[in-house]
Amino acid sequence: MAKLFDVVVIGAGPGGYIAAIRAAQLGLATACIDEWKTADGKPAPGGTCTNVGCIPSKALLQSSENYHHAAHAFSDHGIQIKGLALDLAQMLRRKDKVVRQNNEGILFLFKKNKVAFYHGRGSFAGGKAGAWDIKVAGKPDETLSAKHVIVATGSTPRALPGAAFDDKLILDNDGALAIPEVPKRLGVIGAGVIGLEMGSVWRRLGAEVVILEALPAFLGAADEQVAREALKIFTKQGLGIHTGVKVGKVTTGRDVRVEYADGVGKAQTLTVDKLIVSIGRMPNTEGLNAGAVGLKVDERGFIAVDDECRTNLPNVWAVGDVVRGPMLAHKAEEEGVAVAEHIAGKHGHVDFNTIPWVIYTSPEIAWVGKTEQQLRSEGVRYKAGQFPFMANGRARALGDTAGFVKFLADEKTDRILGVHIIGPMASETIAEAVVAMEFRASAEDIALICHAHPSLSEAMKEAALAVAQRSLNV
Repeated sequence: MAKLFDVVVIGAGPGGYIAAIRAAQLGLATACIDEWKTADGKPAPGGTCTNVGCIPSKALLQSSENYHHAAHAFSDHGIQIKGLALDLAQMLRRKDKVVRQNNEGILFLFKKNKVAFYHGRGSFAGGKAGAWDIKVAGKPDETLSAKHVIVATGSTPRALPGAAFDDKLILDNDGALAIPEVPKRLGVIGAGVIGLEMGSVWRRLGAEVVILEALPAFLGAADEQVAREALKIFTKQGLGIHTGVKVGKVTTGRDVRVEYADGVGKAQTLTVDKLIVSIGRMPNTEGLNAGAVGLKVDERGFIAVDDECRTNLPNVWAVGDVVRGPMLAHKAEEEGVAVAEHIAGKHGHVDFNTIPWVIYTSPEIAWVGKTEQQLRSEGVRYKAGQFPFMANGRARALGDTAGFVKFLADEKTDRILGVHIIGPMASETIAEAVVAMEFRASAEDIALICHAHPSLSEAMKEAALAVAQRSLNV
């Protein structure tokens, strides 16, 4: 006999496990199904983010930056190191340990919040509104019955046509996190978040890195001034970045050979030891058996939802990478909480205009709201204010002065329309801008707030002051 729950969540990535925990907190009998497993077959909840995405990549970024600083920056601080050596195996073990700690943390949270966890693949097995049947393919198979179902099955990496992932020579994000030896030559196709972050990791560890990007503009989603600064800095760091590239044939043998046309159409060949392909991700809706219940999935594999993440089926919801919107872990979490609260009769809410974006390179890049090019194309009259980290005392003390903070505010009302940062700890500093925009603050509001000295956050105040041409320290 099927076990009955108020809510069954399929998928335990950021959207899924957070939705399950919030639903349980609201007094709903909740189960979560997830098939991720460790090398020894144990449950590994957390989805792509925890297992092969956000968490392990940040662990390796931190380790590789420490190594780079030890080799190139510590002497500036009067720290001399002799016999510096890289223990890549230990670096990878540390990364794996961080992942396991997060897996175990999620399992603990399930237990603490009385979420029933089922390890296996979840799929629709029939049913109707108020009694959806969900099959758990495991050992043994089980069937759950749910009043509400939340689909949170995430996404999978998109392969390059004619160059399937083998995670030996042609790598997806998982393979890029587990290269056993630093390659002498590394190719990356795609200059997005994953490509830049993984390229940065292996460049710091000694690889020669070449990045091929199909779009004519570098970091087209970012503010164009930030993108220009980032390209200048990354090129100086040794990343070979080529835009406007059209990739042709990819062949493998002892190495990988990529034939491509460069930005002016000239035929080129890139030969590398490993090739990371990061050209986007696809919604992971295969295996859901959506057709059995008539769940609407579009031609690209996304589940169709309304503004509140309701699907075409009553009491069936979907969140995260399987629906419209940016494929970001924190966006999925917010949708998961909102759906759980809708189910409980409350008023869940997600504001897509204040979702922050972060690229964890060095320097970090972060932004929220509109870019200058978007405001111009929309005919919005605005004011801009900017402040360089070169003039920030804390950044000087850190020895990390690249980049700037940039505010964009409405010309008449002074309301903040966007904030863009390239510089140290941008991922943390952007939070102030998100809060300000959520409360519809003006640039003047930030300019009048006392910020601790010395701190990186002072660059936020100074950039806000610069909107009114009142910056004090530059």
